[in-house]
Amino acid sequence: MEAFAALLDALVYTRSRNEKLRLIAQYLRETADPDRGWALAALTGGLDFAAVKSGTVRNLMKERVDAELWTLSRDFVGDTAETVSLLWPESGVDPDPPGVAEVVAMLSEMTRKTAPQGLPKLLDRLDESGRYALIKLATGGMRIGVSARLAKTAFAQAFDVSVDSVEEYWHALEAPYPELFAWAADGMDPPDTENMPTFRPFMLAHPLEETQVDLADYAAEWKWDGIRVQIVRAGDETRLYSRSGDDISATFPEMLDVLPFPAVLDGELLVQGNAQGGERGGAASFNALQQRLGRKTVSKKMMAEAPAFIRLYDALVVEGKDLRGQPWSDRRAQLEGLMAQLPETHFDLSQTVDARDFAHLAEIRESAREDAIEGLMLKRRDSPYIAGRKTGLWYKWKRDPLLIDCVLMYAQRGSGKRSSFYSDYTFGCWNGDPDAPDSSAELLPVGKAYSGFTDAELKKLDRLVRQTTLNRFGPVREVERTLVFEVAFDSVHSSKRHKSGLAMRFPRIHRIRWDKPVHEADRIESLRALIRD
Repeated sequence: MEAFAALLDALVYTRSRNEKLRLIAQYLRETADPDRGWALAALTGGLDFAAVKSGTVRNLMKERVDAELWTLSRDFVGDTAETVSLLWPESGVDPDPPGVAEVVAMLSEMTRKTAPQGLPKLLDRLDESGRYALIKLATGGMRIGVSARLAKTAFAQAFDVSVDSVEEYWHALEAPYPELFAWAADGMDPPDTENMPTFRPFMLAHPLEETQVDLADYAAEWKWDGIRVQIVRAGDETRLYSRSGDDISATFPEMLDVLPFPAVLDGELLVQGNAQGGERGGAASFNALQQRLGRKTVSKKMMAEAPAFIRLYDALVVEGKDLRGQPWSDRRAQLEGLMAQLPETHFDLSQTVDARDFAHLAEIRESAREDAIEGLMLKRRDSPYIAGRKTGLWYKWKRDPLLIDCVLMYAQRGSGKRSSFYSDYTFGCWNGDPDAPDSSAELLPVGKAYSGFTDAELKKLDRLVRQTTLNRFGPVREVERTLVFEVAFDSVHSSKRHKSGLAMRFPRIHRIRWDKPVHEADRIESLRALIRD
């Protein structure tokens, strides 16, 4: 545990991506099995201890230190693990740090009933750094600037293997990954995943930005506003993977018995909307899909009201034949040939977009405001299917965002490097006319954003929040209504979860309007008029 704690400490204080890669790679080379495997699982978000949550830790602290001291300290520090590591009462005995594998075994055996007794025994055996590492590992909230992809890249660099190969084996294996280390570190045969429904890394696109492409070399197709998925059938088993490689099969069980042959297909998961007369229509908005995301169990009623289907983009493997090295045009032709074998209730094909030239394509893009269309994809006709983003092969050309002026209402501290700054902002629009005589107009929250500003702007915003705070509600500060944000977003939908009755899709701060009076911010009616549910 000492080496893992030292690694986390070093990662927290390191901004350089290359240095993070070096630190993780060094740890993986120098640490023995199975500790390094469990550590790798922790860094990639692969551990979940149901009995130990942040609430468990908070309750332990309130039993050992003054509750007000804990609340103020946590608010000031901005990170639960760091606060616990500093405030935990010393046991009076020399530390006896367990190994990572021992910690994982003990946490796995804990229940909600035994965790309040078992977790303190572990904390008492550790020093300050060890306590920090334990809480991070136990609660799963690393927030140390290390993504799952970066950790896998560090693994690949540590043992001089391909990160794409690591990705392909990864999702068929379980922590602490003994087969993966045996292959990469010890030169053993690769893990046998041939008859397992394993994930393949997605091919991704670069933003088009100012580039124009020749439509003789590129095919255009719609970019759909669902979630990118990969449906895989192998060994009489089907799984559904998200873009990040998470297994989401349980959330969409209706997709698990509809692929009739071994294959790996790439597409967009959508839900069907209702047409007139109760018939099923085309793809519904992302808001409809969102009702099903993240659910551990899905009722028959929910599947009937929002049935899922996949709009297919590409074929990676069919009947054991790997097609990824073939040109896009050949893969597309084979995918079109497969459609007759797939049930129309659960699959359709993403159509290509015909245009006379690039200017005509731009006109088509601008006119598309359907619920489920996010923009266009431009794919080089001779491009193989290559994991990651490769310049010049695929481009995404998203619709220009919608813009609206909103007023800053609430702020909350961020996490990780932003834990000392108020960087998460809730903003609202006017319900009524604030310029009318005897106006009773009020601001209603319509969204929340934490991106779109520079570090310098963040410092200025943080200072404004601290200087204009009206009320505190736990970690949230209500501020004076003095600042207008120009907010960019992709779409807006009706929502019963918010007082305004609205929910934005992908809101981000486009511009800070230091110059604009708050009474000139937009009205709820302006936002509601953009709904296309």
